[in-house]
Amino acid sequence: MKQKIFVFNVFGENTMVLSDAAGRCVVADPGCGDAVERNRLMEYLKAENLTPEAILVTHGHADHICGVRALQDSFGCPVYMNEEDVRILDYSAEMFRMLGQEALDVGFTPTFVKDGDVVSAAGFDFEVIGTPGHSPGGVCYLEKEKGFILTGDTLFAGSIGRYDLKFGDYDTEIKSIREKLLCLDGDYVIYPGHGPSSTIARERYNCETL
Repeated sequence: MKQKIFVFNVFGENTMVLSDAAGRCVVADPGCGDAVERNRLMEYLKAENLTPEAILVTHGHADHICGVRALQDSFGCPVYMNEEDVRILDYSAEMFRMLGQEALDVGFTPTFVKDGDVVSAAGFDFEVIGTPGHSPGGVCYLEKEKGFILTGDTLFAGSIGRYDLKFGDYDTEIKSIREKLLCLDGDYVIYPGHGPSSTIARERYNCETL
């Protein structure tokens, strides 16, 4: 497995490309917010001769989906997200506009996933873990065999995602973290939507007071 993390847009969002030796890849939370950032992502895919087989969306906030439409249009790959976050797309677009960012195109075609589903693409098998709280349809993607989990904005290194945005809920988020993530068997590496990576064991220790 090869991984590449881009830090995109005004929010410093982590966009991850995960690939195999055969030139297949998945792109998680493509947050390229303008033409320059979209070109950076596309140039990397071209240089590495990678073809995305799936786009994984952890949640529907603008900084995590602003590159989805362009990527799906270019490669025709499915976009996996939870249906509950469809209702926050217009809100996300409005927030992006108010911040003076490029207009957010939410006209991509989603394939809906829910807790317990498995997304298989590019040699990966991602178990979908429903983690609402930061957003109503937030999910994480666990790759058990390869030992990592994409936690989006639910769980960070030493912190948790904010819950004061519209549709967020503190109690729900804490419940998701405690009952869906910190209790996982095995010490998985976590790749969050912002900031550095961590591990479940480290965050279990950090979150003892939650």
